[in-house]
Amino acid sequence: MATKSRILFSKSFNLVKNYVGNTNVRLYSTPITANYEFIKHSTVGVKNNIGLITLNRPKALNALCNGLMLEVNKAIDVFEADQQIGAIIITGNEKAFAAGADIKEMQNNTFSQCISASFLEHWNRVSKAQKPVIAAVNGYALGGGCELAMMCDIIYAGENAKFGQPEILIGTIPGAGGTQRLPRFVGKSKAMEIALTGAQIPAHEAEKMGLVSKVFPVDKLLEETIKLAEKITSNSQLITKLCKESVNIAFETTLAEGLHFEKRLFHSTFATKDRKEGMTAFIEKRPPNFTNE
Repeated sequence: MATKSRILFSKSFNLVKNYVGNTNVRLYSTPITANYEFIKHSTVGVKNNIGLITLNRPKALNALCNGLMLEVNKAIDVFEADQQIGAIIITGNEKAFAAGADIKEMQNNTFSQCISASFLEHWNRVSKAQKPVIAAVNGYALGGGCELAMMCDIIYAGENAKFGQPEILIGTIPGAGGTQRLPRFVGKSKAMEIALTGAQIPAHEAEKMGLVSKVFPVDKLLEETIKLAEKITSNSQLITKLCKESVNIAFETTLAEGLHFEKRLFHSTFATKDRKEGMTAFIEKRPPNFTNE
């Protein structure tokens, strides 16, 4: 195992220092070769088992064009298919996670075109991922950027992050989940205030609302997000998927139905090797060796 780890480290010794800003932290990144125009993707973490998707349209503040979202979907598919990957992080740069949808791209759309093409329908891929997806948000997360962050399971933010749904200011409304997911995070009153004014919400205020899980210094954000992902990936991937599914069902059903669903998934874990290994390891006072079975 030690030899395998040394080989892994030697292959992935590109430190994520340009974003993290701390060359003393052992965060390794292995770029993945692919023909992407609008994103970068790699694997990170000490065990190289975390997928990292970096939105990469810096001149446009990572505005979400159709091509970018298709590439995000493709990267999600790649990471979902890789059994070594236990969690996925989506991030941007220090100025912007994503400042919104690409207005120039959609400006001349017509109603009939939107209907016939099911405009924005494929943007939901992130929310359908089975593996945990974490948004690491620095800078602007507005409009589609805020909606993309809310599609993720957990949002970590840098102190300079700003969230908002400014569509009302340009004569339209959120179209990728803003009016539906935001109330589930912050409640009706706050969601109405944000959506009807187009106001930008600073990171610490977003944390108080419940939109953001934690806030960190800008140069520590990715480092802390990777630490969170590593905690998640130390558990059984199989059980993690079941747990994520159970939490998500809470937003789709009644409490009674949700409790029944949870109980059945709980019961189902007793058919897995990882449940038996986890409880046995606990009793034997040793770390578990999960096999995702």
